[in-house]
Amino acid sequence: MSRTPGRDHGSSIKALTVGALGVVFGDIGTSPLYALRESFHEHHGRHLVVDEANVLGLLSLVVWSLVIIISIKYLLFVMRADNQGEGGILALTALVRPSGSVLEGSTRWLVLLGLFGASLLYGDGMITPAISVLSAVEGVKVKTDSLNDYIIPIAVVILVALFAVQKRGTAAVGKVFGPIMILWFLVLGALGISHLSDDPAVLKSLSPHYAALFMVNNGTLGFLVLGSVFLVVTGGEALYADMGHFGPRPIKFAWYGLVLPALLLNYFGQGAMMLANTGDPIEHPFYEMAPDWALWPLVVLATCATVIASQALISGAFSLTRQAVQLGYLPRVRITHTSDSEEGQIYVPAINWLLLAACVALVVYFETSSNLAAAYGLAVTGTMAITTVLFYRVARTRFGWSPARALPLCALFMVLDLGFLGANLTKIPDGGWVPLVIGGGFLIVLTTWFAGRKITAERIEHRNRRLLDFVADLESHPIMRGPGVGVYLGSNPDLVPQALSSHLRHASVLPKSVVVLAVRVANVPYVVGSDRLTYEDLGNGVHRLVHTVGFSDDVDVPEMLSGQAGEISGLDFSHAT
Repeated sequence: MSRTPGRDHGSSIKALTVGALGVVFGDIGTSPLYALRESFHEHHGRHLVVDEANVLGLLSLVVWSLVIIISIKYLLFVMRADNQGEGGILALTALVRPSGSVLEGSTRWLVLLGLFGASLLYGDGMITPAISVLSAVEGVKVKTDSLNDYIIPIAVVILVALFAVQKRGTAAVGKVFGPIMILWFLVLGALGISHLSDDPAVLKSLSPHYAALFMVNNGTLGFLVLGSVFLVVTGGEALYADMGHFGPRPIKFAWYGLVLPALLLNYFGQGAMMLANTGDPIEHPFYEMAPDWALWPLVVLATCATVIASQALISGAFSLTRQAVQLGYLPRVRITHTSDSEEGQIYVPAINWLLLAACVALVVYFETSSNLAAAYGLAVTGTMAITTVLFYRVARTRFGWSPARALPLCALFMVLDLGFLGANLTKIPDGGWVPLVIGGGFLIVLTTWFAGRKITAERIEHRNRRLLDFVADLESHPIMRGPGVGVYLGSNPDLVPQALSSHLRHASVLPKSVVVLAVRVANVPYVVGSDRLTYEDLGNGVHRLVHTVGFSDDVDVPEMLSGQAGEISGLDFSHAT
């Protein structure tokens, strides 16, 4: 399999674009279920009046949020900051810290920021499935009230089923994700078009001055509403995180060719319906756009779309965990491959069941998607703001941009990020504390484990002998040797591994060939070719191997050794111990 699947490598742009539709755009594609509705809900005891000025102002904010944050910030600029084709907050953090560098000054704080951003994504992975599935199931309220008591149990059953099938992998199901999401976006656009005639004046919201008027006229309330407006762009970080799977071109084609037009049409349709019914508040504008005969099929399709959106977040949490383990920020956990051909399809049982428990707890505790919306958004706004800070450093150090070029652009992004972040911070008492607690908890785990490994490595370095000194001693003080090859793993290739020292103490005999093997993780996603393995014959039957991998690579030492059988100084690893 190619180490950079986002590059063409024989895969057609069309196939990659369909695949991106099924994975990348699930989160942002299901936002019409609740984003506009939440904007008109109560905010700290106050709510917006459904009138022309507010509807046009909100829609203008929606339009220009999608344009500036998604189309410009992420697709045009942030995607340039790829780490050998890979994207995401940890890949960006790795770019900030050159491989092997010592964390000092501002770099230390930037890496800490990056780790906090990664920690917040775990919170997003818990909240997104809960709010997405719950909002889809709530569509039955439009048709009947008799099922209201069953909404939470139905949502819980769907979530349990979703997480239960993770161990089987998504290879087979993934083939239908793209077509389902294509249908979903076509339905979004069709629903919007069917209601544009309710009040075509809604298209005036394309002018950004309506957004400015909305903020001026509504003051504090307008600022609070930004927390709900942000829901339209919550999937933006996924575009960057999944860049390595599909490449930037297919993601851009899907966005401009289908996703953005469908989203805008649907939001315009909801707005037009609201303008035509200003005296009659609409509880579920998305579902009420559908004719009666289409409601149940729409609920089913929306549920499928939210499950797909949830799948993307779950898979992202698995990938994030593997990267964190490789980079030394998490202890080694069981990671299972669910596909023989797709390296990125993995299953992490510990994270899977943790996410399920959290999702079920959130659904039971918050009860409705409106209540859960208060907890949603803060994690993503925080990550987006951190991405802007890290991108500025990368633009200066990696792209060679001058401050005059990088600062104005990143300042514009940061103004928007901080505006949305500030609005979401007001939700802390109502549920915004949830992602902060989750993110803070994961940050403590990441930093504590990394610090502990560093302390352990320092103690080992002071306690263990230098490998070259050990080889020299073998010359002056020969030790009985037996047949075969012995492989001893160590974290530092310059030191005698603890396993080798223990072996000598207990057996006083060494294999004919001693191989000291160390695995190093580079600050790049993949390491290929001759860079993966370095070999050195130290003499006296001692050999040193350094196996270098990327933070998205798999570490399979037996497979690596079997591939080297007979290729290194005649060493036969087939019967190594």
